[in-house]
Amino acid sequence: MVETLTDAPRPARAPVVTLKPLLGLLLPLGLALVWEGVVALGLNSGRLLPPPSVIWATLADLWLRGDLAHHAQATLTRVALGFAAGVAAGTALGAVTGYSRLLSRLLDPTLQALRAIPSIAWVPLFILWFGIFEAPKIALIAVGVFFPVYLGVMEAIRGVDRKIVEVGRVFRLSGPAMVRRILLPAILPAYVTALRAGLGLGWMFVVAAEFMGASAGLGYLLIDGQQLGKPAQIVAAIIAFAVLGKATDTLLAVATAPFLRWQDSFAASRRQE
Repeated sequence: MVETLTDAPRPARAPVVTLKPLLGLLLPLGLALVWEGVVALGLNSGRLLPPPSVIWATLADLWLRGDLAHHAQATLTRVALGFAAGVAAGTALGAVTGYSRLLSRLLDPTLQALRAIPSIAWVPLFILWFGIFEAPKIALIAVGVFFPVYLGVMEAIRGVDRKIVEVGRVFRLSGPAMVRRILLPAILPAYVTALRAGLGLGWMFVVAAEFMGASAGLGYLLIDGQQLGKPAQIVAAIIAFAVLGKATDTLLAVATAPFLRWQDSFAASRRQE
């Protein structure tokens, strides 16, 4: 049999390498280069806000001594535990208050009032209840994570299209089946957004948590830099917070992306360009 051109194997297409993800680095790198130039030209002493070269040297020194990894691990552990506790409580209470009108009337007013309490106001009470070790720190982070997750889940369930629920009732779905096959897929996009918002607040609350007598953590590096007059160490700790916070948010977005592939949204169409 004569082999035609259409039968010939096609060469494998080389993977497309895109630099689009690196565009987000342009602004911070540009600002860093500008500030480095300002200090190098003598327009500013750089004493209160050191240039990027000094901050980089501080980060390298902390890494080589093992301090950066030690403190980052302590902070990551606290955020992970507080995030898990806050998500579990926020999801459960958000689901029941969103699904049941009676439970919403009983629970939501109290929870909304508690949401208005500043985070720092919980610190004396948590220290009194749990002591000065890890428990109050994790509890404070969990409080920060809880409220955006609770509010996101509750409002997402309330906002489910009534027509979709009616379809489930036409097919005589049971309560658990209605939740699994109708409500859960409908609220997933809003739930992922609530998780990311909760994670962001978890990183904010961990700073206040580590001010409660912590002997390890990036918050401890902040306090140590303030007490010893080391602005480069303070900025280095802030950069570490930013990098870890962005990294964990990206991991959460990537982990939840497969559950949202069914969406035919504007953002999904833009990603294909």
